Amino acid sequence: MAGVARRGAGLSRDEIVAKAITVADAEGFERLSMRRLGDALGVEAMSLYHHMPNKIALLDAMVDCVFEEITLPAGTDWQAGMRTRARSQREALRRHPWALRLLESRSAPGPANLRHHDAVLGFLRGAGFSIRAAGHAYALLDAFVYGFAVQEQALPFDAETASELASSMLGGAAGAGFPHLAEFMRAVILPGGYDFADEFDVGLDLVLDALESLRKRP
Repeated sequence: MAGVARRGAGLSRDEIVAKAITVADAEGFERLSMRRLGDALGVEAMSLYHHMPNKIALLDAMVDCVFEEITLPAGTDWQAGMRTRARSQREALRRHPWALRLLESRSAPGPANLRHHDAVLGFLRGAGFSIRAAGHAYALLDAFVYGFAVQEQALPFDAETASELASSMLGGAAGAGFPHLAEFMRAVILPGGYDFADEFDVGLDLVLDALESLRKRP
């Protein structure tokens, strides 16, 4: 027991947060507890409270780490900068599916969280968006990325199984009673090679084009 206590005392905050992210990636943040985290680190849960007062503070720190992974927009082409940021944001959510429900939920955001929001707003302002339009653009882009991630995580198929699922659906009610759905599946999905992930860039370009008209408004 004394050895466990010394091990716990030697833990760093960064080590604790990194392990918490690993556990959440594998099991979801709902199953993450101080006891579960202590088990993963090989220490008593009580030793973690020297670094984290509670689970809320732990989640704040985990969210901050995810924000650190998202590439900030840069350069003189505002659409290219925001496109890079959106793609990086989506990849971070694919690595950490649990983060989708938490990134914008923190009432005590950490420094990386605040720095990210400040930098994105600053980039949009520098690109010529008014203060209010920058807020509109930020909200719309995040709504698209987060919404796409929700749908992507929920789909019951991937690029390899889409054709199989479409074939099964066409053999049932969808093939007989829903002609437009059947037409889409025969033309787009059944031939093979369909990947829902490809829809992301199409939608993102449409959103960015729409925001360009917002940017030009007086």
